[in-house]
Amino acid sequence: MKNKILFFLLFWLLLGNAFAQKAKTDTAGTAAILQVLNKQVQAWNQGDITSFMAGYWNSPDLVFVSGTTSTKGWQPTLERYQKTYSSRAKMGTLKFSNLQVSALAKDSAIVLGNWALTRANDHPHGEFTLKFRKFKNGWQIVRDQTTQY
Repeated sequence: MKNKILFFLLFWLLLGNAFAQKAKTDTAGTAAILQVLNKQVQAWNQGDITSFMAGYWNSPDLVFVSGTTSTKGWQPTLERYQKTYSSRAKMGTLKFSNLQVSALAKDSAIVLGNWALTRANDHPHGEFTLKFRKFKNGWQIVRDQTTQY
């Protein structure tokens, strides 16, 4: 009977430790991902699209979907941003809100959120779903699916 109780306690101790380690990893990953997004907002609001793009995976396999348009690759995505937001007036001021980070594994996560631009004559806004992966140099967006209302 003592062996069963000891086994039961040991099992729960190990299980609790595993959950604590996962929570610690998730918290660290979430903080790092939110830092990437904060840096993107700062870069955008300084008019620096190239630094904004540092949050994206610099790969031909990056996927950016907006509305009915899909762009594949870091360079084409950069060029799309530069064409669409060719002036500070068109860029406006960016804000992200309602961010929800969900870990999929120790090296991948999904982020749901809202975006909004404040510009002189309009206020475009929408939602996004971002897939992040953790690389040697940190967390980066590998897939961005954005909608506009």
